[in-house]
Amino acid sequence: MQQKNNIWFSFFNRNGYYGTAPPFYSPQQKGFEWTKLLENNWQLINKELQQLIKTQHQMEAYFDADLVTTAQSWKTIALFWWGVSFKKNCQKCPATTRLLQQIPGMVSASFNLLKAGSTIKPHHGDTDAIVRTHLGLVIPGTLPHCGFLVAKKQHPWETGKTLLFCDAHKHTAWNHTTQDRYILLIDVILPQYLPQQKHICSTILASLFLQSLAQKLPFIANLPLWMQNGLHFWAKTMGKIAVPVWNYFN
Repeated sequence: MQQKNNIWFSFFNRNGYYGTAPPFYSPQQKGFEWTKLLENNWQLINKELQQLIKTQHQMEAYFDADLVTTAQSWKTIALFWWGVSFKKNCQKCPATTRLLQQIPGMVSASFNLLKAGSTIKPHHGDTDAIVRTHLGLVIPGTLPHCGFLVAKKQHPWETGKTLLFCDAHKHTAWNHTTQDRYILLIDVILPQYLPQQKHICSTILASLFLQSLAQKLPFIANLPLWMQNGLHFWAKTMGKIAVPVWNYFN
């Protein structure tokens, strides 16, 4: 299926990513000035995370359980998810929410936990039209014990610093320390793709919905590609209707 401006989506390209996007982006690169906003306010963001943890706010395990080596070891608290707003969570993190809303093209944001002694297996993300950003909040160690690998290039997380990468490249993360790791994860549409933000979000929401559904109904993953593409078209159409309604009434 031909995609607009040759944007890569994992749902339609099952053989991996062979595009030209770099594995990592520099925070100093033009268009990423918003990284300073996050880094200058990381303590405020971490304070709201710690308050959530203190009040035992329930973190949800990532829906694809096969991606982790230890069950329930990768958990999140979603604030925004491909254009969907989780207002109750945002209300508990008002400062973080205000900061995120100042980032042009921000479509997803969540607090992410990677438990001690666990690994996220190598996988491709959803698209090369975004820059995925990790803001280090609680980082229990550095390489080789705790770190991140994108397309054979390793980087450690750093407390209060942003780590920017292309989610389309195969990547993996590990925390082999004795303490949990917390980050704020943000997805931002790359400047050249901002006019297609709604198309990108609806395409990915539909693919994530079908991936989640396939976890419960495994036969979906074995359907012919033309049938999967048909289901995706249906899910994308329904999402365009449902998301604005959700954001209004949620």
